[in-house]
Amino acid sequence: MSTSPSRILAKPDAPKLALRDAYSHALVELGRTNPNIVVLDADLALSTKTKRFGTVFPDRFFDMGIAELNLMGVSAGLAAAGKIVFASTFAAFATGQPYNVIRQSIAYANLNVKIVATHAGLTVGGDGATHQMLEDVSLMRGLPNMKVFVPADGPQTEDIIKLVAELDGPCYVRLPRGDTPILPEVYRTEVGKAITIRDGRDVTLIGTGTMVYETLKAADALIAEGVDARVLLIHTVKPIDKDAILKAARETKGIVVAEEHSIYGGVGSAVCEVTSENHPAPIRRIGVRDTFGESGDEKDLMKKYGLTAEHILAAAREILKG
Repeated sequence: MSTSPSRILAKPDAPKLALRDAYSHALVELGRTNPNIVVLDADLALSTKTKRFGTVFPDRFFDMGIAELNLMGVSAGLAAAGKIVFASTFAAFATGQPYNVIRQSIAYANLNVKIVATHAGLTVGGDGATHQMLEDVSLMRGLPNMKVFVPADGPQTEDIIKLVAELDGPCYVRLPRGDTPILPEVYRTEVGKAITIRDGRDVTLIGTGTMVYETLKAADALIAEGVDARVLLIHTVKPIDKDAILKAARETKGIVVAEEHSIYGGVGSAVCEVTSENHPAPIRRIGVRDTFGESGDEKDLMKKYGLTAEHILAAAREILKG
């Protein structure tokens, strides 16, 4: 998909939607068409929005209480019995607490458990460092058999939830807490395929999750300066779209990757892995740099930790100068 230089990519008046609301809507739709779908939560069903599924399908919803290891263990058992299981809680509790159970009972056994974690990243805001999970993509993409997804907006969240329901084996889907702008583009979400929002030959900007909109704002500024900026949306972190990354490495002067995650082990690391082994290129990673977060307003936190359009723009200019 190509975009003319005059087109504004980041619509300032774009409607917003909480991705967990989109998740709950997709769950209910799946529940109506597939009686094999079951949903589990860990005492946070009102916040993760899985309670909506439980209201419509009470016989297929199980709240496990504050017991995340049990959440994952029971999910594994239900999947082994032939169910398609969606297991949800906050990202900090969905990955850190039960990691060994996920590794041994879900990933190693290659079971049909879909872990959908909400409240990921700095934008959890006031809940602070203990709840601002910044390492979850790294943990999950390191597991054999695990596929990892980071949707960019509400419509794409629904697409991905429906896609993972059809996939065999474990999946991890990462969602933020707050409302996210709905992207202006019409696109098709495919597993392992990046979306080209705008083609360009000077520099490539890659956005994932909540940082896609910031990437579009940075692209708007570059385009206004006469820079031919390519914009890629990566929603599947594993398996990642190697072809799209290498095409960008070969055809542009460098790549900026933006994610609401640690710079270690996330999308930026994955892009570096692909390029270093196949076609080395200048890479700049926009993410949290080897630190925990803190309690505060989400916009202030994103600015303090360098996760804004201005930081993406500065990184792109650095590549262009180099």
